[in-house]
Amino acid sequence: MRSERQGLLALLLVVAVWGTTFPAMKMMSAHLDALQIIWARFAIALLVLAPLWRGLRRTELRWGLLLGALLFLAFWLQIEGLARTSSNRNAFVTGLNVLVVPLLAMAVLGRRYGAALWAACAMALAGMVLMFHENEPWNLGDTLTLASTLFYAIYILTLEECARRTAARPLRATRMAAVQALVMFAAASVLLLARHGEVATTLQALADLPAHALTALAYLGVVASVLVVTLQAWGQQRVDAMRSAIVFGLEPVFAAATAWLLIGERLGAAGLAGAALIVCALVVSQLPPPRALARPSAP
Repeated sequence: MRSERQGLLALLLVVAVWGTTFPAMKMMSAHLDALQIIWARFAIALLVLAPLWRGLRRTELRWGLLLGALLFLAFWLQIEGLARTSSNRNAFVTGLNVLVVPLLAMAVLGRRYGAALWAACAMALAGMVLMFHENEPWNLGDTLTLASTLFYAIYILTLEECARRTAARPLRATRMAAVQALVMFAAASVLLLARHGEVATTLQALADLPAHALTALAYLGVVASVLVVTLQAWGQQRVDAMRSAIVFGLEPVFAAATAWLLIGERLGAAGLAGAALIVCALVVSQLPPPRALARPSAP
């Protein structure tokens, strides 16, 4: 139980940092495209994590490569979506993980969940609907973000499966983060070359960034990429995918608060009520499951 609580605290910190990345990436998207942001962000992360390649185990490399590929697809689609919609809407659609994760787990893995978790899921979804307060019609940015949400749900479930299969010898979260950073950087490099033909344009765009954008980039590279990817891998070794998704449902709350502080996007009464519902959903998700659905104890 203590280990699970530590995992939950780690994931809460992950979500708090995630929330701050939406307005940061929104500011960056005015100067760089999605691939350039990912390339620069994970070039910094790869440099910071380079010393951790020593002693990398084969299982850490294999799982890290798979998780990195899924994470890249989720990041790329999310940032492409963010460039075409508001940070609050982007955060809301990303928060649909709270529904996508259990649906995928039921359809693909045959999982069953107790009433408390489904109630928490419904509360979080209702909260995010309230936070989705703008009246603009659904747009391409929202569609790209929804596709990102699907890949991120697969990423969450894959992390859980990774923890289950390697329980006898848990993988080191820092090493996993290093491999994922390499995949993110390499994939962005390939696609940048395909789109622009060279990286000189990107390097020039980085050199021309104003001070506030450079600060945002350093924050995204070190805190939001190194710290967060490591903490998520560590936390999800201790928390199952469904509860992780409920915690990640807090992302729009942190995103809305940061967007209000940094770029002036505000929530009204409905949005604040939605934020309260999401917090309540996190509490409800921690209620113990019915005995019939609980895992049997070891003989």
